[in-house]
Amino acid sequence: MNFINKQNRYVVFLVAAAALLILPLLLQTQGNAWVRIADTALLYVLLALGLNIVVGYAGLLDLGFVAFYAIGAYMFGLLASPHLTDNFPWIAAMFPQGLHLPLWIVIPAGAALAGMFGILLGAPTLKLRGDYLAIVTLGFGEIIRVFMNNLDHPVNITNGPKGLNQIDPIHFWAVNLGKPFDILGYEIASVTLYYYLFLALVIASVVICHRLELSRIGRAWMAIREDEIAAKAMGINTRNMKLLAFGMGATFGGVSGSMFAAFQQFISPESFSLMESVMIVAMVVLGGIGYLPGVILGAVLLSALPEVLRYVAGPLQAMTEGRLDAAILRQLLIALAMIIVMLMRPRGLWPAPEHGKSLQNTPK
Repeated sequence: MNFINKQNRYVVFLVAAAALLILPLLLQTQGNAWVRIADTALLYVLLALGLNIVVGYAGLLDLGFVAFYAIGAYMFGLLASPHLTDNFPWIAAMFPQGLHLPLWIVIPAGAALAGMFGILLGAPTLKLRGDYLAIVTLGFGEIIRVFMNNLDHPVNITNGPKGLNQIDPIHFWAVNLGKPFDILGYEIASVTLYYYLFLALVIASVVICHRLELSRIGRAWMAIREDEIAAKAMGINTRNMKLLAFGMGATFGGVSGSMFAAFQQFISPESFSLMESVMIVAMVVLGGIGYLPGVILGAVLLSALPEVLRYVAGPLQAMTEGRLDAAILRQLLIALAMIIVMLMRPRGLWPAPEHGKSLQNTPK
């Protein structure tokens, strides 16, 4: 990106900001489905940014990141739906109007619970590396999903495979993001309102991640990623730094899960399968591990590509007279595209420019 220099950086940022603000209004003219795709892409960007802290900065392979996504979603669903008051009389007696806690309580609660589980996951895995760490985190993600699927008996907490419904949409004072909003006779759809909320969260997350990367904590994470023994010899408390990475990444996952529950207004264990974790890891690796623009690009492409390929899989299925299932064909096309990209761009679509500079600058 040589054209983004100090002279025209602000111009590029202003153009990009204007494009992002106008994008949902243009997509809305083609139907709300395209805006929903953009909303989903922004949610996956939030998830990818959180996982990038663990995998990209600290170098800890986490294949169970979707567990924190589920924890945040279920925390929001339980605190902003009638499920608890319907199943627990003592909660119904405390909240006769229903358990509909405000936004500034529910979202921090989801983020805090996910962060706490991230630290609980990181504590017993401090001495594990590589494949062993991947297996443990993979098991943790599946354990959380199984718990969510079975915590409906003998005490109904998660409603099991039936999921939680009637979840409250997000409210900002008099603005209900679950309903269209009218401004001077122009109606803005609910999905467009959620787009702007998710965009604001993504921008805030990018700023936080960028400042973390440049801070002493970020440098310590990268030192652990490159050589943990050398980092420990230089006086870095690797235990605390690893726990902080797990906790910070999980917090991002919890916030994203809360937004997902409010956006969908329904959640079930099927939304947090192993495939989701694999896709989130693929977004970070495919875009450019440890580099914020690359991570964002990978998340947008891999989250939007399956939806766009719906329009390709349908005609291909018709050509085979229905012998190929459209969903399987779509996954095949996604996997093929990922293989081609990784063969042609092994360091990712948009890798960090610092990588390889030491080799280029060595004296001959």
